[in-house]
Amino acid sequence: MAKIHPFKAIRPTRDKVHLVATRPYYTYKKKVLHAKLQDNPFTFLHIINPEFGSLITTEPNSVERFALVEESYNFFRDKGVLIQEKHPSIYIYRQTAGVHEYIGIIAGASIAEYENDSIKKHEATITSREKMFTDYLNVVGFNAEPVLLSYAGQKNIDDFIEQKSKERAEYEFTTTDLKKHELWVLTPEETSTIQKAFEALPALYIADGHHRSASSAGLKKLRKENNSPSFPNEDFFLAFFVNEEKVNILEFNRLAKTLNNHSEKEIIKQLTSIFEVSALSEAKKPSRPHEMTMCIEGNWYLLNCKPEIIDENHPVKCLDAEILTQFVLDPILGICDLKTDDRIEFVSGEYPLIKFEKKITQGDFKIGFVLYPLSIEEVKRVADNQLIMPPKSTWVEPKLRSGLTIYPINE
Repeated sequence: MAKIHPFKAIRPTRDKVHLVATRPYYTYKKKVLHAKLQDNPFTFLHIINPEFGSLITTEPNSVERFALVEESYNFFRDKGVLIQEKHPSIYIYRQTAGVHEYIGIIAGASIAEYENDSIKKHEATITSREKMFTDYLNVVGFNAEPVLLSYAGQKNIDDFIEQKSKERAEYEFTTTDLKKHELWVLTPEETSTIQKAFEALPALYIADGHHRSASSAGLKKLRKENNSPSFPNEDFFLAFFVNEEKVNILEFNRLAKTLNNHSEKEIIKQLTSIFEVSALSEAKKPSRPHEMTMCIEGNWYLLNCKPEIIDENHPVKCLDAEILTQFVLDPILGICDLKTDDRIEFVSGEYPLIKFEKKITQGDFKIGFVLYPLSIEEVKRVADNQLIMPPKSTWVEPKLRSGLTIYPINE
């Protein structure tokens, strides 16, 4: 059973939504972020960067900084830039990016179901980061960026979404990253219909947003321990529910700053005991699972895993990201902890290979590995067995805009 929760979203007025909704601030280069803050008084970036243009300075991730975020949020509401839905509702959101279309339901996801593993996880969270997000939510009192949850497709849900999306959308706008965004607000009757349809789902899977969901659960626990006043919305967290067939999983590739005192020739020699190694004439992505490509000093190689290193019976050990760590990064390059070692970096599958190679030929990195993307079935297999995938195993689309439908925890 999947319980989804209608809520009275705080959202931009129709005439300003294209100015308010934004990508997460950390996705912008520093100069671009500054320009957006300087040129757009309505961007949600002002709420999460409340010190811009001010003489006030606070420590990052401090209670004082979070209090300024809450103050900026309330300013946007007082000025009428953000308005609140009159009745609890559920929303349909569609994002179109080139040939990809992502459409699903925005609603509250159950913290109780998160805790009893009806909402399944595949990624470990970092305790310090989880605590920071929990403290943030406790002060500001809202979720602005949904967790991405996938589910096995149901015809009645798909038909409902398709029919509703034929109507005129409440929001329809295109952003400078060439993505089209549409949002529909469900009526009370439609909200009830879709809630009942979701109750038939046996499980949900976190596709993206493990720290956001964990921090919401942490907030519920913190307030209970402190005997704080409770609010109906704190039993849920903001989520975007998408048919798993619509989720687009890309690979997370690896760049390392060290060869661990080995030459290119020595690296290749060691790899031949693990892979079938062949030279490539140009940059190339792998074409199937258990195949990787490698760039070292500007030279590209194709690496095919030998059968004896693939444990197909284990949901994690058979993953290429884990194979790479266990047989290459740790024993050959000396990188054993991908969470803490600053000699390893990760780039998404969206990143062009020509730029990937340039990072190596310019000397920023010594070696890079390009992986084949995981399937949703592989991700679910890990989650169903309550196991954890290697860090940065997947880059998942869609990425939603912050500030489109804000979830008020304290209301």
